[in-house]
Amino acid sequence: MYLGDYIVIEKQTGQYTFDCCCVSTGTEFSAEVDSDKRGWFDDHTFSDQNPTACRFLRPLGKGRIGCTIHTDSPAQCKYYRCRIMDICSTEGNQAGYITGTLALHSSDSLLRDTYNGIVVNVSGPGEESEEYIKKELIKVGYKVR
Repeated sequence: MYLGDYIVIEKQTGQYTFDCCCVSTGTEFSAEVDSDKRGWFDDHTFSDQNPTACRFLRPLGKGRIGCTIHTDSPAQCKYYRCRIMDICSTEGNQAGYITGTLALHSSDSLLRDTYNGIVVNVSGPGEESEEYIKKELIKVGYKVR
């Protein structure tokens, strides 16, 4: 939510294209609003009401807030996403969730032990690691979304 202090739009170059900068790293990047999220992006109510939020975040419904430049978002955003996976027991009860840094948030000791056994085989955050973790959790009976 507060990446608005770190992701700065330097210039709008088209209706949905922008030149941006990650203030914390000094990295410049170009971003285009994902074509499937332009309707959400066009509504500025959220960004007007949350001036410290990243200018590319928008409510997606059901209490979810999402990035409208997911395809072009900088590495720091991809790795520090709030929640990348929800994990449920076989009964469908929430057992925990995983954030973009691959941190597990759960008080379920069985899930924690299982997760710790899985992550020793991943090299770090990224889509390949996320898919591996998801596949392994499903193998042992968890529901992952």
